[in-house]
Amino acid sequence: MSTPLRPLGPAWLPLLDAAVEALARGGLDPSPLWPTPTLQRAALERLGALLDRVAIWNARIDLTAARSERELVDLYLADALVLAVHGAQRTASLPESERWIDVGSGAGAPGLALGLLWPMPELTLVEPRQKRVAFLRNAAGASAARAPLQVVEGRSQSVAAASHDVAISRATFSPEEWLAEGARLALRQVWVLLARGAAPELAGWSAAPPVDYEWPLTQAPRRAILYTRDAAATS
Repeated sequence: MSTPLRPLGPAWLPLLDAAVEALARGGLDPSPLWPTPTLQRAALERLGALLDRVAIWNARIDLTAARSERELVDLYLADALVLAVHGAQRTASLPESERWIDVGSGAGAPGLALGLLWPMPELTLVEPRQKRVAFLRNAAGASAARAPLQVVEGRSQSVAAASHDVAISRATFSPEEWLAEGARLALRQVWVLLARGAAPELAGWSAAPPVDYEWPLTQAPRRAILYTRDAAATS
């Protein structure tokens, strides 16, 4: 039987630091996101506070299937950090903030974690389960996220088409289903997150080379693929 998750307070930082270092050794450069060590530490402290809240709530409403603190760090940090680093690289030249949507946010991975690591996008978290919506709203209200953040109770079908710039989702749809639904929601780009598999295809959308990595503390294989709407499809 697994040990219940515990709030660790400052003890999250060594685990989070180790995870960031492992991802950096794998080729992920966090400097576009955090140009200084002070910014990195502040972001990881915000994420550590979220992990404490997850551990406390998980004892009451079964928020996550993570069985250890290391699994919890991987679940919340790795995918969100990959998205944040690549988003920071890409949006550095944009004149204004983008609107991102995370569908099936669950307990906040990756959407809420993304908002704690990277202050740039305006975030909408969409989740149909009432208890998890309550958690997301509580955590968002208590967090130090600097990005505008909205929690919506419902399913993606209730969200207007072309209402956001970038769409993300993790483990809510099959990759093919999510690409199609993300393309309905997003004006510009869709991220598909999966565990190492073939990239789905959709007419009118082009895939960048996959970003392959591992969850750093548990070595689970991961793949993130960024799809961009073709210029002809927007004209």
